[in-house]
Amino acid sequence: MIIGTAGHIDHGKTSLVKALTGIDTDRLKEEKRRGITLELGFAHLTLDDGTLAGVVDVPGHERFVKAMAAGAGGVDLAVLVVAADEGVMPQTREHLDICRLLGVKAGVIALTKSDLLAELGEEWLALVKADLVALTADTFLEGAPVVPCSSKTGAGLPELRAALTRAAQGLPQRPSDGPVFLPVDRVFTIKGFGTVVTGTLLSGTLSVEESAALLPGRPGPFRVRGIQVHGQAAPKAHAGMRTAVNLVGVEPDEIDRGMVLVRSGELPETRMLDVELSLLPAVEEPLPRRRKLLLHLGTAQVEATVALLDLEKLEPGETGLAQLRLAAPLAALVGQRFILRGSRALPGRGATVAGGRVLAIAPPRRRKGASEVVAPLLEADASGHVTWLLRQAGYRGLTQAELFGRSALPPKVLTRTLELLGSRGAALLVDRDKRLYLSGEVFEGLQKRALALLAAFHEREPMREGLSREELRQRLSAELDPRIFQRVAQALVDTGKAELDKEVMRLKGRGRTLTVSDEGARARVAAELAAAALAPPTFNELAQKLQFPVPRLQELLKVMVSEGAIVRVSDELHFEAGALTALRERLVAYLREKKEISTQAFKEMVGQSRKFVIPLSEYFDREKVTLRVGEKRTLRRG
Repeated sequence: MIIGTAGHIDHGKTSLVKALTGIDTDRLKEEKRRGITLELGFAHLTLDDGTLAGVVDVPGHERFVKAMAAGAGGVDLAVLVVAADEGVMPQTREHLDICRLLGVKAGVIALTKSDLLAELGEEWLALVKADLVALTADTFLEGAPVVPCSSKTGAGLPELRAALTRAAQGLPQRPSDGPVFLPVDRVFTIKGFGTVVTGTLLSGTLSVEESAALLPGRPGPFRVRGIQVHGQAAPKAHAGMRTAVNLVGVEPDEIDRGMVLVRSGELPETRMLDVELSLLPAVEEPLPRRRKLLLHLGTAQVEATVALLDLEKLEPGETGLAQLRLAAPLAALVGQRFILRGSRALPGRGATVAGGRVLAIAPPRRRKGASEVVAPLLEADASGHVTWLLRQAGYRGLTQAELFGRSALPPKVLTRTLELLGSRGAALLVDRDKRLYLSGEVFEGLQKRALALLAAFHEREPMREGLSREELRQRLSAELDPRIFQRVAQALVDTGKAELDKEVMRLKGRGRTLTVSDEGARARVAAELAAAALAPPTFNELAQKLQFPVPRLQELLKVMVSEGAIVRVSDELHFEAGALTALRERLVAYLREKKEISTQAFKEMVGQSRKFVIPLSEYFDREKVTLRVGEKRTLRRG
């Protein structure tokens, strides 16, 4: 687990960590020179029961709250450090606010510099404790032990370690079977090894030789060459551990704090987050429907537009649903906690104004009424969460790997949930190789839309046989996966609602419905082509002679071709089937006797000009009756 310090500048956080662990977390020259912590510091502490805990020491100065928030994002157990000679100060309040909003569940109050209490008097100690009671009311530190201690004399340190041990025993473990999620707080190079990133592994288990990505912007994959936990080499790291990862394939200058180390292909980066948002009670005015604030998530900091869902404003102390629209992409984990800070400090406590937890990553831009869409996530179980994700994914569906990343459910739980939803028809496995799933509700909607499109087509085009499969897929959605469409089409055929004839789909019993007027028109076309024999009018000539609209004549000819009454020889020429059959028989007989035929001989056989002879010779070639050899043609074998 991770223990984190919190508290005002110069209240002795770093000295306390050094006294407890023997490790000086101020590693920078500037920190040594100025005597204050500017960056996150790290140590490790063995508790009384043998548990090895990582320790994160954070800066106390208000200018370095960014670093404090980055460190507190992975904290399980907080040590609120309050100097006995100063008591509660502005950063004491803001750090407690940040820990609350980031979901820290337990902690201990360390009353440092206790060696000064004797000269301050008993009344002073009573005042400090009273301030602490008021400060921690209705927080996770309400009723927490207050341990006077001194880094200078060592007094109270055993009692503080015992209090930390007791507080740690009731904490839940972080999810080691979730997606890998390690917010990067440091990056450097070790000679002979290359790039190393460090951070607190918030979720999942990372092993040596796995493929990793750095989000946003560096999808990799990068090979994990080595792992260290608390300075010791390890084959794998589990959630809740301070971890250093040696990566192959990426340079240190390509990595920034705020990036997240994830397993390759497991999580997407995003510019949108659906969230549950709480406004601090100390905020002086409501949060309006739209407001730009600074988001701190993991070690990332990015400007965000906070858009409340179906609320005109959020009152101080209230909780509501919102969407965060980000100025730059980042990586986030479902359930992850965050804080939002404004541009000016609240009286006596800093600029932190709100915080909450992530409900969904990479959602669409929400519009009015969206709270009804997002609200089910607040209380959703595994089945409800997966159902919601598949419904939101729409026609695209989600693979099992994508569902894992977006739900953060343990793999075994996710597999059982998909099996259960599959048995109910609520989730369909549409591609076994990719493990691609589609919402049952979306699948039913696709079938209804397909039927509606076919019905509208038949009304509009009664003489056409039906819609081609590809055209129907495109009308449903150009982005619809062909495998999903195949499942939709097959379901319609299996239920007897539609028919599939080669590549053409139509409603059951529909297609090619000719009216009395259409029958008369077809008879006129047939008569014209029969009379013309081997010298038929072109398409445009036929339309002009019969005074038919071009679209209507096109459909009539398609129907007559499909019925075998006429033959389409070229775009412009259609022949009466009997005349063409007779010509074919004469041509075959000629070739059997003479073995070959010249263009001139074929022209004499047809008895027409090259306008008809050339298209006819090419037609017989396509039909595999003849084979062109130079300027002559022979009979094809068979």
